[in-house]
Amino acid sequence: MENEGTTGFLEYAADAVVVGAGHAGCEAALALARLGFNTALLTLNLDAIAFLPCNPSIGGTAKGHLVREIDALGGQMGIVADDTALQIRMLNVGKGAAVQSLRAQSDKNAYHREMKRVLENTENLRIIQAEAAEILVENGKCAGVKTAYGSVISCRAVVLCTGVYLNGETITGALVQKSGPNGFAPANLLTESLAKIGFSIRRFKTGTPARVDGRTVDYARCEIQNGDTDIYAFSFMHDTPPANTLPCYLTYTNLQTHEVILENLERSPLYNGTIVSTGPRYCPSIETKVVRFKDKERHQIFLEPEGADTHEVYVQGMSTSMPHDIQRAMYATVAGLENADIMRYGYAIEYDCIDTLDVLPTLEFKKVEGVYTAGQINGTSGYEEAAAQGLIAGVNAALKLKGLPPFILRRDEAYIGVLIDDLVTKGTDEPYRMMTSRAEHRICLRQDNADFRLTEKGREIGLVSSERYERFLARKAAYEALLAEMKTRVPQKQAAEFLKKYGYDEPSGSVSYADMIKRSVPLKDIVAHFGVFEGYAKNVRETAEIAVKYEGYLKQGNELIERAKRLEDKALPVDIDYDTILGLRLEAREKLNRVRPLNLGQAGRISGVNPADISVLMVWLSTRK
Repeated sequence: MENEGTTGFLEYAADAVVVGAGHAGCEAALALARLGFNTALLTLNLDAIAFLPCNPSIGGTAKGHLVREIDALGGQMGIVADDTALQIRMLNVGKGAAVQSLRAQSDKNAYHREMKRVLENTENLRIIQAEAAEILVENGKCAGVKTAYGSVISCRAVVLCTGVYLNGETITGALVQKSGPNGFAPANLLTESLAKIGFSIRRFKTGTPARVDGRTVDYARCEIQNGDTDIYAFSFMHDTPPANTLPCYLTYTNLQTHEVILENLERSPLYNGTIVSTGPRYCPSIETKVVRFKDKERHQIFLEPEGADTHEVYVQGMSTSMPHDIQRAMYATVAGLENADIMRYGYAIEYDCIDTLDVLPTLEFKKVEGVYTAGQINGTSGYEEAAAQGLIAGVNAALKLKGLPPFILRRDEAYIGVLIDDLVTKGTDEPYRMMTSRAEHRICLRQDNADFRLTEKGREIGLVSSERYERFLARKAAYEALLAEMKTRVPQKQAAEFLKKYGYDEPSGSVSYADMIKRSVPLKDIVAHFGVFEGYAKNVRETAEIAVKYEGYLKQGNELIERAKRLEDKALPVDIDYDTILGLRLEAREKLNRVRPLNLGQAGRISGVNPADISVLMVWLSTRK
């Protein structure tokens, strides 16, 4: 073997090894095992499987889209999120359908237990508590994983899902400790091996707020945030949304809170030089928010239950690494938290991750065949982003083992495609978070139609079960039948009486139900008034209503997608030496040689490659042919 010090006893021979059992690792391991491969899942601690170390929730803006897509492909996150939710809400209901997203408040312990149960009862999957110390390589290919105990698990593929554990250090005030999240042990051995086989290592940072004892919170001083009932679930396998069993609450910081923070900035690790790594731009600490937005008199704070079996409450929006005495002082200034007992203090955590420009769109490492990466090791932030990558990495590892073509989702096919393309084409210099604004085709990539976009693909891969596929076909048939029925025309007089309530003049003739929807008449009002479409499920009616209401925008969006696909279909040879192509600017040559794009579309999205460079590549391709 090419690695030094790889002697060790063979503990287990597997087809694939997944390192890490967070949200990326769970989806990767399940995908590999369900596709028939003998899979070993390594975790530092069995009690950390599918752990929610930060906010106890699944979904959110754009993240809900990812969960629905994972589910449509045959993944597990959406099912477990539904089964263990304390509350579910639809965000952005006052905005367009493209940016509406589900978010569930999860029972932290129940989520962990349920995902662990699923893993333990999955055929072809073995779970092992051990620390991965070294990736073994032979002839440029993955050969196995060596553990800290000296044992070797041989394999032909490995998916690295190490989360925030690589050389993890937690920081609170002046105290810096070698630790993973929530007091779990860090992974101190693997980074050296990753650097040795060619990964570029970088260091990122994230953080978490305090947890307080809910019995000491004055909820009367807060605004109650109840869940929604008239919505759908995360999983297409569930006909109804989860029951809402516990509420959340909203409160705010104030000028007194901000004064406590500003007067003690010299004790903040973020501002006194203790923390030097890059943190998440879109989920900043309360210190950063107060400093960056000095004109704001208050910031939203959500009080979210951690579980049905605990009094712990998560203080969403007050992530901090301040010393404990400052944390107590600033939390006590917030309405409802004046007398709250802190059960767990907030902290920042720094960890090692890689540069994703070293990774292919399949999430395979460019320098060693059979090594895949997914989740926060790729510089992302969030459970949903991690799970999406884990699913794709696991699928591609399985397809490679089968000798089949890879599975790559385009930007116009899924938010998952946007996420991975951004990582491997543009890279990221800070923890990456999925947002609807990152998706240029978001009107076509709604969460309500995730199954129409992806379930056929999941079926072709082999992840979508027969039960799931039959449900999909039934929903699709009902949707198409409903669209046809919506073309039914209402006589002029009846239509005029109805439309008058919405401020419309009398139509010149009969009007179809579809025409009414295009005039922004809610479908539920049409159903209630005319007594039509009552036999269709709510999720079918909603998808059909959106398709009709936004028909013009969807047509325009599909035209843009077809134009973009022309460039995506122009493949670039993997062995191009861009330095030899005359007409390319120096910066473009450097970036193209670094990223090694698969097609002209991807090449055009590389920072530093402009339209003139793409024209040069198009000419070069035509002469090469």
